[in-house]
Amino acid sequence: MRIAFGTDEVSPVTEHVLTWLSDRGHEIDLLAAPADWPDAGRAVAEAVAAGHADLGVVCCWTGTGVSIAANKVPGVRAALCTDAETARGARLWNDANVLAFGLRLTTAAVAEELLNAFLSTDADPDDAHLVYRVERG
Repeated sequence: MRIAFGTDEVSPVTEHVLTWLSDRGHEIDLLAAPADWPDAGRAVAEAVAAGHADLGVVCCWTGTGVSIAANKVPGVRAALCTDAETARGARLWNDANVLAFGLRLTTAAVAEELLNAFLSTDADPDDAHLVYRVERG
């Protein structure tokens, strides 16, 4: 899977995420590291929206800034997640295509859980919320 990745700072967690993704055979587009959080969020979102990446991962200190920036790009559904079940639900029920998380509280172990849940879950095509999103853009 091709993953676009962006962050506003390089940290042990971001380095761990890149290694974890690479070790699992994912092709990584490192689009912004380090960059200002709006640039990181936008760069990843634009890559996903244009089809240059299957999914995106963005992070900043709280995760809020990059998720807001990413969600301004049409066609992107960025979800700020703090646990695996939220990440799984974001994909299943919201068809999220960008995972956002904060570097302040996310450990390497939690980041792995988030990534594993997000990347291994597909959207439920029978979910009524997806029909609503598709019909209304």
